[in-house]
Amino acid sequence: MSTMKSTESLKNKVIWITGASQGIGRQLALTMAKRGGTVLATARSYGNLDRLQHEAQDLEGIIIPLPADVTDQDSVIRAADVIMTRFGRVDIAVLNAGTFIKTDGVDFRSTHMRKHLELNVMGVCHCLDALIPMMVDQQSGTLAVNASLAGYRGLPGAAAYGASKAALINMAESLYTDLKPHGVDVKVINPGFVKTPLTDKNKFEMPFLMDVEPAANAILSGLGNQPFEIRFPKVFGMMMGFLRVLPYRAFFSVTRRLNQ
Repeated sequence: MSTMKSTESLKNKVIWITGASQGIGRQLALTMAKRGGTVLATARSYGNLDRLQHEAQDLEGIIIPLPADVTDQDSVIRAADVIMTRFGRVDIAVLNAGTFIKTDGVDFRSTHMRKHLELNVMGVCHCLDALIPMMVDQQSGTLAVNASLAGYRGLPGAAAYGASKAALINMAESLYTDLKPHGVDVKVINPGFVKTPLTDKNKFEMPFLMDVEPAANAILSGLGNQPFEIRFPKVFGMMMGFLRVLPYRAFFSVTRRLNQ
């Protein structure tokens, strides 16, 4: 298995990014195309993907729109078939499509949980159905799953979102060990707050909010340098890592203050 170095060109690399029409996915597609990558950009909206392709037309690499709905398994399979027919492989997949709906406990709705699980979790799983056999067969490839620091512990207002991201972290940990002997590298991406159209809807204060371009750079660097977890921003990641190991009494003391 060859691990991408953080400074190497992405020329001749076939890269599949889901959730590529906005936010982190969109910026990551541009960043990887700048480095020479052939980026298959997936989202439901062809119009946004078409604009993204035009924006990348002067870059070293290319962005190819590949519309699909990751919550629809047949749609994902068709997209994967297009990639295999045209390129015969995927070197790097960044499974990034996701959503956030604030879920206060008193307003808990099972429909909110279902939406998170269908997009954030099953959307990733549908892609894995296609990608794992492909990468195992080629005995190489990187699978990067975009989870969140919110998946570390149960935070106020995030019962559904946090649960979906915790599921992704747990699944990625399991797949890392299972797929390593087959030449497939699994990474989990755990961002903090990144300024995107999704976070623009938030009414609460977002500590250590970072712009999307440095977030994309952190992911690209992590794909080359980090053995498993790509976590950013650094200070907030360390704070959340500390919360992760606190005993419940101390943890709930902190989260009660967050919820005031």
